[in-house]
Amino acid sequence: MVRKLKVYKNFHISKKFNNSIILIGNFDGLHVGHQKLFNIAKNYKFKKKLKIGVVTFDPIPKMFFNPNFRNYRISNFNQKIEILKSYNIDFIINKKFDKKFSKTKYKYFIENFLFKKIKPKYIFVSNNFRFGNNREGDVNSLKQFEKLYNYKVINPSPLKKNLKIVSSTLIRKLLTKGKIKIANKYLKRNWTIEGIVKAGRRLGRKIGFPTCNLDIGSYVISKPGVYAVKVKIGKNNRKLNGIANLGYRPTFNQKKIILEVNIFNFSKNIYNKKLKVEFISFIRGEKKFKNVAQLKKQIDKDILVSKKELR
Repeated sequence: MVRKLKVYKNFHISKKFNNSIILIGNFDGLHVGHQKLFNIAKNYKFKKKLKIGVVTFDPIPKMFFNPNFRNYRISNFNQKIEILKSYNIDFIINKKFDKKFSKTKYKYFIENFLFKKIKPKYIFVSNNFRFGNNREGDVNSLKQFEKLYNYKVINPSPLKKNLKIVSSTLIRKLLTKGKIKIANKYLKRNWTIEGIVKAGRRLGRKIGFPTCNLDIGSYVISKPGVYAVKVKIGKNNRKLNGIANLGYRPTFNQKKIILEVNIFNFSKNIYNKKLKVEFISFIRGEKKFKNVAQLKKQIDKDILVSKKELR
């Protein structure tokens, strides 16, 4: 049974929010560090018999302030919602982050958004949480108002793996280095790009390797190259094995980065279908070949490696 999760596009006054547990953050990727926070909140939910709500922002503030961060997301919003459903979340407030909201003073945010509109009992945040104009607010700012507004701040120690704090920043770095297996371990699932299949130049079909082309949108660009992948088509939960190339196709002088997926033993027309591409392992970096014959020879080798990885 699919859990229904109410998503609100803005803060508004509602008794449904009162005395709830609120988690605030971008929660991009919902990695094991985030999961630690949610698991603690879930324990509070059952012990205190309270609702859990998530306050998050769209776009991610860093993307709003810096256009160079167009490719930044680990997960898109729909993926975030699906993952949150498994954490017994009761509601989400997805605040649009715009110029006006970015100038909100941290005290105003606490009084007018958190207290007057939500009246939370507990506020869960990470240690590096910042909010308000010029990022002036932090965990200590929230704690200053605990008695006045009758809430308690919970900020557990960050989760560490191999002496490193697990964070969205760390996972982005792992992806850009092609360390997909470690990233997947920290996500506790396979990193996945969702997209609609678009018609391309059909270069793959011409050389005997038909591909599905996807625009990667605002996803972080993992290391350009070849990956072993698993693919879901549309609403079908069946996973198909395949190989993907993320990059610029230097042999063909492609100037725009694109994700191409070749699904093994598959020939159906799936233009305009949604694909979920799960990245399993990194096979090799992108390379420019002298001619198509060399490229085809390398692709044959890549497919053999991919099939071994997917066993």
